[in-house]
Amino acid sequence: MPKAVIVDDSKAIRMILCKTLEEVGFEVCQAANGEEALSVFERENGSISLALVDWNMPLMNGLEFVRRLRSDPRYASVRLMMVTTETEVEQMVQALEAGANEYVMKPFTKEIIADKLRLLGALQ
Repeated sequence: MPKAVIVDDSKAIRMILCKTLEEVGFEVCQAANGEEALSVFERENGSISLALVDWNMPLMNGLEFVRRLRSDPRYASVRLMMVTTETEVEQMVQALEAGANEYVMKPFTKEIIADKLRLLGALQ
């Protein structure tokens, strides 16, 4: 079973995304910010193939997290999807340039998440 991590400071959003990913066959870990997420990646020792990342979080925001993860060659193959309220084209460009593979704006539907996962090759 593929493993994903949801990185969002909102417990409600983590629960919604967790349910969505579990329904399509992922085992899911959660983190409330980028620092926690980096710890999850270390703990899971290479087993995580997907991360859904919010932008606005305390301690380490999503953009910083994407940059940190992409700077580590161990995680080069991890698919990163920003799931955020940030709707400006400039922010989308920044996230993609930093190494995010996809970008979803909140509010989202289960179908939008599934479609993006298919685009990433994470779902059949």
